[in-house]
Amino acid sequence: MAEVIQPDERGKALVKINDNTEAQSPENSKVLIDSSPSSGSELSLVSTKSLSGVVLQECYENGRSYSNDSYNLPNDEAEQTRLAIAHQAFLLILVGELTVARIPRDVERILDVGTGTGDWAVAMGERYPNAKILATDISAFQPIDVPPNVFFQVDDAQEEWTYTDAFDFIHMRGLGGAFTNWNTIYAGAYKHLRPGGFLEITDFGSIHVTAQSPDSYVGVFNRACALAAKNAGILHGLEHMKKSLLERAGFRIMKTKVMEVPLGTWSSDAQKKAVGKMALISTLEGLEATSLRLLTRYLAWTVERARDLCEKVRDEVMRPDIRAFVPCHFVVARKLLGGA
Repeated sequence: MAEVIQPDERGKALVKINDNTEAQSPENSKVLIDSSPSSGSELSLVSTKSLSGVVLQECYENGRSYSNDSYNLPNDEAEQTRLAIAHQAFLLILVGELTVARIPRDVERILDVGTGTGDWAVAMGERYPNAKILATDISAFQPIDVPPNVFFQVDDAQEEWTYTDAFDFIHMRGLGGAFTNWNTIYAGAYKHLRPGGFLEITDFGSIHVTAQSPDSYVGVFNRACALAAKNAGILHGLEHMKKSLLERAGFRIMKTKVMEVPLGTWSSDAQKKAVGKMALISTLEGLEATSLRLLTRYLAWTVERARDLCEKVRDEVMRPDIRAFVPCHFVVARKLLGGA
């Protein structure tokens, strides 16, 4: 059943799921407990599906499930698997580390925005047992068995941030294309960091090939997704990691790290071969996930056309002679001491 830990500043309760009890429903649905006074009852249902007695809206489109009608990436089992593989790729990229920033052992409060499957938050909870790790997402498919200092919360970072206690470290990974207004996101992060605290953003960019011709399927895919994102009013690729956006919010950029991650085992470097295996699987599984709703909604493509392009890109990327890779960017920004 769902164990209510405590209401947060929005009136939504932090939830730990401590068993596999599920409500009778045709779907395995997601959960949110609303303990706000306006709810009129202990549990306020926001859709017709439930898990452990509480619910979260979902929608289905072109054979994929999505957390809502606006976020363009799915939240189904295939996407959860992709996110878990991507986490392993990031671990290999950082040689076992979880962050680029150096986090002191006595860190107290950490926020993971857009936690997805929660792998990073759980790993941080294990590595920093004295810290409180709050991990938020618009979907609730995080694990059940987690360290006692890790708390998952259903929340939309595009809404007002109203946490009463500041954080020492805020983490955002794989959120390219997630938000329509990154100025608001970074302003919220800045406001809710303690002076001296750090924000770290990590993301993969678009697929590149060593010798890309204008008519390559990778090129067609990248241009189509970029145009669809523009029509949707969202930043594409790594645009959300621009220095100007962070500085506008008040941050000082402390460190940037850029790596070219091979897709596959074509690299002669043993470590890059290992990373490349994971990155290839994650990227290929993400082709449809990252493009299907964008292309069908904002370019009016048919589902068949979108999936056909994904298959052609998959075949192209699998060719070792084109040496496909993705850029991986890390940005560490700080709220300086004395920052309001």
